[in-house]
Amino acid sequence: MSWEVFALRYGDRTARVRGDSFLFDDDHAARHPIDYFIWLLRRGEETILVDTGYDAEEGARRSRPIQRDPREALAPFGLAAEAVDRVIVTHLHYDHAGGLHLFPNATLHIQAAEMAYATGPCMCHDALRMPFTGDHICEAVRRLYSGRVVFHQGDGQVAEGVTVHRIGGHSKGLQAVRVRTEVGWLCLASDAAHFYENYRAAKPFPIVVDVEEMLEGFATIQALASAPGLVVPGHDPLVRTLFPSAGPEAWRLDRGPIRDLPAM
Repeated sequence: MSWEVFALRYGDRTARVRGDSFLFDDDHAARHPIDYFIWLLRRGEETILVDTGYDAEEGARRSRPIQRDPREALAPFGLAAEAVDRVIVTHLHYDHAGGLHLFPNATLHIQAAEMAYATGPCMCHDALRMPFTGDHICEAVRRLYSGRVVFHQGDGQVAEGVTVHRIGGHSKGLQAVRVRTEVGWLCLASDAAHFYENYRAAKPFPIVVDVEEMLEGFATIQALASAPGLVVPGHDPLVRTLFPSAGPEAWRLDRGPIRDLPAM
């Protein structure tokens, strides 16, 4: 039985330029907006949340306000935050793990390498610590000590038809999610590719721990998907035009794109 997959947008940031998105580029000053998503997997009564976004308090702290609380994004699907029992954490950056506390009953699926990285000596460096927030990491550790963390090391299975795959590059334990859908295997790349242009043109994102891993990851996420249109980047506004609407600020991914990917 295949899964339904939805991209749920909780925020955006328009005051960005291409230099914020591409390590090497020919026009770093050109405008380049970003969207913020979480993803919902659904199969009958079974649900899995991929990432949690961040809340208004974190938005204020970073001067990056959100449009709606991530919990509100689930309401149209009849899903309360307290009912979420599994969260795949693609990595522990603030915009992906900043809402862990909003889903208090969830068991977290995370790469062991990511927890080690976010709690280890690398965090002594301001530049590496910048995308993380201490309270979010503490919440992950609290969840671990309450017996509600499942660690994966490389490839792992979360449910039948849902697997995770360590990519690295952007963060040491970054993982992509592979989901079986009615049109084949869909790859939720998360930040293995923020934008289509990152992986399709082999342009690294500037926040990077290992450039080689990031570049190799571009090939991996494409291999995980059954077709080119089934790789879904983590932050690209193009997702909203390539996939059909599933309600306000929601797009359905599991039936594939409704138009071809633009040339890059």
